[in-house]
Amino acid sequence: MSGLPGPAGSTRPVVIAHRGASGYRPEHTLAAYHLGAALGADLIEPDLVSTSDGVLVARHENEIGGTTDVAGRPEFASRRTTKVVDGRVVTGWFTEDFTLAEIKTLRATERIPQLRPGNTAYDGWYEVPTLDEILDLAELASRWYGRRIGVMPELKSSTYSRRLGLPLEELLLRAVRERGLDDPGSGFAVQSFEIANLQHLAAQAPLRLVQLVDPAGGPYDRVRTGQRTTYADMVTPAGLACIAEYAHVLGAPKELVVPRLHDGTLTSPTTLTADAHAAGLDVYVWTVRHENAFLPTDLRSSPLGADAGDVRGELDALLAAGVDGVFADQPDHVVAAVAAGVPVSSPG
Repeated sequence: MSGLPGPAGSTRPVVIAHRGASGYRPEHTLAAYHLGAALGADLIEPDLVSTSDGVLVARHENEIGGTTDVAGRPEFASRRTTKVVDGRVVTGWFTEDFTLAEIKTLRATERIPQLRPGNTAYDGWYEVPTLDEILDLAELASRWYGRRIGVMPELKSSTYSRRLGLPLEELLLRAVRERGLDDPGSGFAVQSFEIANLQHLAAQAPLRLVQLVDPAGGPYDRVRTGQRTTYADMVTPAGLACIAEYAHVLGAPKELVVPRLHDGTLTSPTTLTADAHAAGLDVYVWTVRHENAFLPTDLRSSPLGADAGDVRGELDALLAAGVDGVFADQPDHVVAAVAAGVPVSSPG
């Protein structure tokens, strides 16, 4: 896990504040990122999309109807439209149709209010942050807390954005070069579900790169050109060896590491972590959340999806499987589990 925050010489798993501490504050806000750092995360994780004037901002995707108050803003009613993004038909408001100045008039809202009603108390409080603002926050937080806090953005829909003349990779490279972050030891890393953008970055700068995979489907840059590469192919030993030619980390859904049975209960770990390690890759798993709706059925505390369940049980299973990092919406749970150490045995 070289090049990432943590105690010198430490081999403990990395704690990643997924979209910030998004279980406690609306996702992709400076408040969520700051809280993630305060709760002990090593890395804060923004998703990056572009404005019409080529500024990288943090949203889960380029459609922002569900994460901002744009739908209630009459001055932007005419911007609502339908597009095809990564092969999906999407209707809403899109960041590439707004200037940064316009984006800055919007305010963030909770994406899943039915599961996180407490977060709705912060609706309307926070702006949509830029990458520069996030990097500034990480630098300041590192000073406040006396430890390095890294940033690991995900590039969203790179192929789509490049076709619009808004190449996310080039916008990102400009920012990291200006700040001297184009170094694997800087605590900065870049992730994507696509392949070509990571390969391009690998050829341009010595960045630490994370290849994300989904449980199904394949990278859109490959799908669009008619190639048959699937995520299932990519997590075979041969596929992992190919990833290791340009990336350093496999970002895998937790179900590929510790699967669930048909009834939703946890079962024994797969060999994915060991296979990735054999290829020279670290493994970061996504995403741990303490709400029952996201937990295995045997770890839920009640039938109510918004209630907190036994997230520690899931974390112990993942840590026992040997993962090198964990994405979490409530990163304090991972900090506590990591501090307690790897459990003696995994469920099975």
